[in-house]
Amino acid sequence: MIDGFILAIQFLTRLPINKSVDFNDKSLSRSVFFFSMVGMIIGGIGGLFYYIFSYLNKNIGIFFALVSMIVVTGGLHLDGLSDTCDGFLSYREKDRILEIMKDSRIGAFGVISIVLDILLKYILISSIKGYIPLILGLSFGNSRLVISYIMSTKKVGRNDGLGYMFHKSNPKKYALFGGIIYIAIILLINPIYLIPLLLSFIAGEIMTKITYKKIGGFTGDVYGATIEIGEIISLITFVEVLKWI
Repeated sequence: MIDGFILAIQFLTRLPINKSVDFNDKSLSRSVFFFSMVGMIIGGIGGLFYYIFSYLNKNIGIFFALVSMIVVTGGLHLDGLSDTCDGFLSYREKDRILEIMKDSRIGAFGVISIVLDILLKYILISSIKGYIPLILGLSFGNSRLVISYIMSTKKVGRNDGLGYMFHKSNPKKYALFGGIIYIAIILLINPIYLIPLLLSFIAGEIMTKITYKKIGGFTGDVYGATIEIGEIISLITFVEVLKWI
């Protein structure tokens, strides 16, 4: 399980862990167990930077929180979002969409999606009254739990790449156990925080329908896009849920 945890960190972040782990089915499937926990670590790092710099100014704190989380993930999921938008919004046939998504060059839709993603997150975080480190941790954990479920149960768009390797490892059991533990943590914090998680799952199902229609299944880029969308949906929901507390 230690190898699985390390692999989850190496897959979802750019944190410097210089331990080689075999990319076999056992390690890949076990790593999915830790996806939500790694998401909480990423959000927690953002919360830490917010806490440090918010003493200067709340907006400065939010800026450095966003920068830190982009650096920690290496912009990997933002890249997936931009590639997905370039492909899906081209309204081409499946093979051409996949070709566009694999192109290393970024198009207009990709640039727009990144700008809107970061701008919307900035606005949402600035709308949260208190609890920012906790909300970031849960929002990023929610999106990674959703992607562990999607990796385990949904079809893939092509039979190559890292996303396919995770899907092929059959991680359903570990995704389920990881989800149970994560939900138990949320229940201990506040049961009302399950609402953002539920809406993130609904967003994941909507993304699944769009993806099946466009390319027949998920790719690594679409996984990344789904993570970004899950973060935004969670943050939007938290803005409203916190008004009830």
